[in-house]
Amino acid sequence: MTYRVIQWSTGNVGARALRCIIARPELELAGVWVSSSAKAGKDAGELAGLSVDTGITATTDADALLALKPDCIVHTAMADDRLMESLEDLKRFLRAGINVVSSSPVFLQYPYGTLPDEAITPIVAAAEEGGASLWVNGIDPGWANDWLPLLLSSGSERIDRIICSEIMDYSTYDNPKVVFDIMGFGSALDALPMLLQPGILTLAWGSVVRQLAAALDLELDAVTQHFERLPATVDLTVGGRTVAAGTAAALRFQVHGIRAGREVLTLEHVTRLHPDLGPDWPQPTGKGGYRVVIQGEPDYQLDLQLTSDGDHALAGVVGTAARLVSAVPAVVEARPGLLTATDLPLTTGRGLVT
Repeated sequence: MTYRVIQWSTGNVGARALRCIIARPELELAGVWVSSSAKAGKDAGELAGLSVDTGITATTDADALLALKPDCIVHTAMADDRLMESLEDLKRFLRAGINVVSSSPVFLQYPYGTLPDEAITPIVAAAEEGGASLWVNGIDPGWANDWLPLLLSSGSERIDRIICSEIMDYSTYDNPKVVFDIMGFGSALDALPMLLQPGILTLAWGSVVRQLAAALDLELDAVTQHFERLPATVDLTVGGRTVAAGTAAALRFQVHGIRAGREVLTLEHVTRLHPDLGPDWPQPTGKGGYRVVIQGEPDYQLDLQLTSDGDHALAGVVGTAARLVSAVPAVVEARPGLLTATDLPLTTGRGLVT
């Protein structure tokens, strides 16, 4: 069976999603939406960085794309700084009867217990009205801290604690809005960026903790957050900008699921702009990646290294895009409504082995 797909946005993740769609034998690219008039009219192959002509040109005309009635939209438009607009976009797609796989807003990965019912109900209602499904994922939040720890948990006799970590150097991450504006690198240590405002960490990554708890049939008493920031010890050049000595250059945050006074589930990020910062913080295996630790019987530690053209940050972008595209058939065939990772069957890189 062939599924007709529209790619929605062609930024870092979107361009890689386009490549994945073009590579998938079971997917047919039906259209590409872009926000920039400079990209409109360009072939999808060019926007994906490929030397192929797909015959599909990008457009800023959302109505024309929705009128094509595709099976699914791969939505990778950034939502961190336009949450309400992104939610309205998703509801519009669903009401039109179009299934959606999306990289954001990340709290929709598993909003139950994190968002109030009145915030979830309109999304579910839009999906049911259109008879369509929505699944939000990514790599973090995403499969690195949902399916990986759940897979390991099946080999446990007893589980005392699960810790899922992203440990990564962001100095090569090509997204200045995230690095500087949202995460606050390069700013004064006493100036809290968007990510560290009260409740934001538990809103975004609390969804990961709650999804793990639900899958493990674990009732949590609370979800809490904690963070530390460290300054650059010398001037650093990141993304063409100077991160001055004394300004924020390393961040460690943790979101904990609490049960009976203990931290039983932890989602952790250890993010540096230079490998020498925070030497006593967890260190990556290789240049950066993801780690799952299960303390219990037995103890497990799984370290996942990832690189693309030698760059771990780019590999994370590719993994985010590929995971979304891989799930398209399963999401199209799923029940209408808001899906979580545990609602989907195993999705694979079917058809990609050459």
